[in-house]
Amino acid sequence: MDDFIAARSQMALSMAFHIVFACVGMVMPFLMAFAHWKYLRTGNELYKGLTKAWSKGVAILFATGAVSGTMLSFELGLLWPEFMKHAGAIFGMPFSLEGTAFFVEAIALGFFLYGWEKFNRWFHWFCGLLVGISGLSSGILVVAANGWMNSPTGFDYINGQYLNIDPVKAMFNEAWFPQAFHMTVAAFCATGFAVAGVHAYLIMKKKNVEFHTKAFRIAAVFAVVGAFGAPLSGDIAAKSVAKRQPIKLAAMEAHFETEKGAPFVIGGIPNEEKGELKYALKIPKVLSFLVSNDFNAEVKGLNDFPRDEWPPVAVVHYAFQIMIFFGVIMVLIGLMYVGSVFFKKDWMAKKWFLKLFVCAIPFGYIALEAGWTVTEVGRQPWIIYGIMRTKDAVTPMPGIQYSFYFFTAVFVSLSLIILFLLKRQIMMVPKLYDPTDLNFQTQKLKK
Repeated sequence: MDDFIAARSQMALSMAFHIVFACVGMVMPFLMAFAHWKYLRTGNELYKGLTKAWSKGVAILFATGAVSGTMLSFELGLLWPEFMKHAGAIFGMPFSLEGTAFFVEAIALGFFLYGWEKFNRWFHWFCGLLVGISGLSSGILVVAANGWMNSPTGFDYINGQYLNIDPVKAMFNEAWFPQAFHMTVAAFCATGFAVAGVHAYLIMKKKNVEFHTKAFRIAAVFAVVGAFGAPLSGDIAAKSVAKRQPIKLAAMEAHFETEKGAPFVIGGIPNEEKGELKYALKIPKVLSFLVSNDFNAEVKGLNDFPRDEWPPVAVVHYAFQIMIFFGVIMVLIGLMYVGSVFFKKDWMAKKWFLKLFVCAIPFGYIALEAGWTVTEVGRQPWIIYGIMRTKDAVTPMPGIQYSFYFFTAVFVSLSLIILFLLKRQIMMVPKLYDPTDLNFQTQKLKK
C-alpha cells in the first residue's frame, strides 16, 4: 500500500466510523428529550425509565464520538498538511464554532445526567433538549466545512495565492445548506430506524413489552419523518450538485454522453473505458426533469470533461444506487407504519411487521455511508474542488500505512467496546429502567 492510498484509506475509514457516531449524537438526544417531555406531561414512570435508558446510550456514544472526532481533526493536519496550510484560515470558522457547540453539548449532558431531582424539572428537560440542539449544530457546522471543499468560496485564488479571505462567506457556501439539510434528514432516518429496530427485536423476544413498545413508537415516528423527508432533501442536494459539480452528477448516473431529455437510470454496470452503461433500467427524460424541472433540458455527460478530472465512475455510480435503493425501502416501510397507525392497528403486534424494522436496523447507515461516498469520491480528483488536487495535498511523511493500521485497530476496538456497553445497558432495563418489571421493584426495595 503506497502512502497516498494509505492516507486516503485512513481518512475514509475514520469518516466511515465517525459519521455513525455523529449522526447518533445529532438525533438520539431528541428521542431522549421527547420521552422526557412525555414523562413530564403524563407522569408515566415508563417514560422516565425510557429517558434514563436512552440518556446512558447518549453518554456512551457522545464519549465515543468525541474520541473519533478528535482523531479526525488530528488526521487533517497529519495526512493533508498542504491542504490545511491554505484552507485552515478560510474554513476554520465552522470548526471553531463546532468546538463551542461541542462544549455546550458536554456541559448540558452533564447537567442532564446528574440533574434528576436537583433542578427545576423543565430546566432539566431543557438541558436534555440543549444536548440535541448543540449536537445538531455541531453536525451542521462540520458539513459546512465539507461543503466548502465541494464549493470553495470566500477567497480569491490568484497566482497560486489565497487572497481576500472572507470566512463568513466561506462558511455559508453554496453547498452547505443542501448538504446539511440532506445530512440532517438522513441522520434522523438512520438513527430512528436503528433504534426502532432494536426495540422491535426486544418486543419480539417478549422482554419488557410495554416499555419497548413505547420506545419503538417514538423511534419509529422519527424514522418515518426522516424517510419521508429524504426524497425532498435529496432532490435539493441533486439540483445543487447539477449546478456546481456536473461531472459528479454524470458519474452518479454513469451518464457518458451529453443529451437532452436525459433518462434516469436504475442499476447498470458502467464501463469507463468504452464509455457505456449496460443492463440499466432507463426512465426517459426523468434525469433532465430532476435537475432542472424541464423534461427536455440538456444534461452534460462525462465525455464533455477532461478524462483526468473524472472521479471513479463505478464507485460513485454504485454508491448512488445503493443510497437510492435503501432510501426507497425505508420510505416503503414508513408508509406501512403510517398505515398501521391509522388503518391497520393490529399490525403493531404482528411478528412480520416487527421483523421489517429489525431488518431495517442497518439500512439507514448503509444509505448514509453510500451517500458520503458519493459526496467525497465524487469530488475526486480534487480536495478543494477545481483548485487543489488530492494528490498535491497529501503528507510527504513516509510509512503512513502504519498509521492506517493503528487507526484501524483503534476504531475496531471502539466499535467492540460500544457494542458491549450498549448490550449491557439493554440487559439492565428490567432492573434499572422499567418500573413495571418485578426486578425493578426488587432493586428499589433493596435500596
